[in-house]
Amino acid sequence: MDKQEFTRRVLAVEGRLYRIGCGMLREPQDRLDAVQEAVLKAWQNRNRLRREEFFETWLTRILINECHNIQNARRRSAPMDELPEPAAPPEDGSWALRDALMALDEALRLPLLLSYMEGYRVREIAKILRIPEGTVKSRIARAKRKLRALLEEEGK
Repeated sequence: MDKQEFTRRVLAVEGRLYRIGCGMLREPQDRLDAVQEAVLKAWQNRNRLRREEFFETWLTRILINECHNIQNARRRSAPMDELPEPAAPPEDGSWALRDALMALDEALRLPLLLSYMEGYRVREIAKILRIPEGTVKSRIARAKRKLRALLEEEGK
């Protein structure tokens, strides 16, 4: 894959990559770092991609690994003496869904986001996450149930 083809394919999925990062990481700078690192690693290892039709799935898997690396690094870092003031939630309550999604375990949140927000099929999600298709389906169903319960609880 030459530089132009690589660039074209990355630009075609950059929004999707950032949204997946949003589903895994809380801080905007961490999301951007994860996407940049994933693209860099994909470029450096582009010769290892056996079938170019799986480029998007391959790049998404690299991104998920980078998000895990950032999460692990955050866990190891020392807490700050003073935390910055959190932003005030918007009046319309639009953060309720985001907060409920982030409250889900990553194992449930990721398949749900990949399916509903990014439009991946169950088979593609199974390849990306390296789990059986049946597991993808059950995790999506469990995530929807938990999300519904969290949102109903929020509404009370």
